[in-house]
Amino acid sequence: MAMDVDSMPLLAMLKQRMSWLGARQNVLAQNVANADTPGYTAKDLKPVEFADMLKGATSPSQFQGGMSVTDPRHISLAPQGQPEFADFNSPDTEASPTGNSVSLEQEMIRVSDTQAEYQAASNLYAKAVGMMKTAIGHGG
Repeated sequence: MAMDVDSMPLLAMLKQRMSWLGARQNVLAQNVANADTPGYTAKDLKPVEFADMLKGATSPSQFQGGMSVTDPRHISLAPQGQPEFADFNSPDTEASPTGNSVSLEQEMIRVSDTQAEYQAASNLYAKAVGMMKTAIGHGG
């Protein structure tokens, strides 16, 4: 039976984190694109709580494949599907006379932070996959 590597809880949580960071990057790009749009309010995504991610990764209803958890000591499988992330209005500054609340400086700081966090998560993902390949004898 082939095992889906992405279904492992650690990798699934990293994948969800990278999905959230990608979605946040899109929201921040929309803010930058609308920096001169009258009446536009800056938006951001609600952060994903670690407890929620862990609960989702260990929820019995989210399992895939033919394995099931019948004992609390069993290692569970990760959830399938892409999570949806909620956004909210996050004005950077007081609204300008046109009603726009986007600060390009604040948006650039958020974009930079998001890129750094994405890079860290993708490096951790690659390291975890590399360790698994080494463990099964296919590491390079």
